[in-house]
Amino acid sequence: MTDDLVVSGRRAALWAVARSIVVSSGLVLAYYLLPMDAPLNGGTVTGLVLGLLAVTALFLWQVRAIARSQHPELRAVESLAAVFPLFVLLFATSYFLLERATPGSFTEPLTRTDALYFALTVVSTVGFGDITARTETARVMTMIQIVGGILLVGLAARVVVRAVEAGRRRRDPKDM
Repeated sequence: MTDDLVVSGRRAALWAVARSIVVSSGLVLAYYLLPMDAPLNGGTVTGLVLGLLAVTALFLWQVRAIARSQHPELRAVESLAAVFPLFVLLFATSYFLLERATPGSFTEPLTRTDALYFALTVVSTVGFGDITARTETARVMTMIQIVGGILLVGLAARVVVRAVEAGRRRRDPKDM
């Protein structure tokens, strides 16, 4: 029986890793393949706000799924593998569209890869300084990403850990 549980746990872990890779890769692939011809205007800013709300809703749904999961730790990894790339790609898209709409918003023109690079350096707080926001709009968007990244890493990590603990208590009430 114990060997069956170990094999079952390993299988669940492999599937969780595979799903995480597929989801993250699919999001990046969509970022590069989806047409981004719309100018940055009220509609695209609304899209950014709706996207942030969607990331929040996805995160809250994932927290609930973690707490109810048979393997809450694995579900937490899968959740973060979906929410974090979506957050970064949402800002990369916004930066790319902003630079297309208002050339000179950044210290150099942004390709999709440059925009993704900038979004990753902002969220990781590395900030190499090779690309910086020059316009007020670009700086405001960057500040929103910084605050969102801090909340995602700090607050969201705490919420995910609590959800994992709740899932463990639900699964093994006698062990807690």
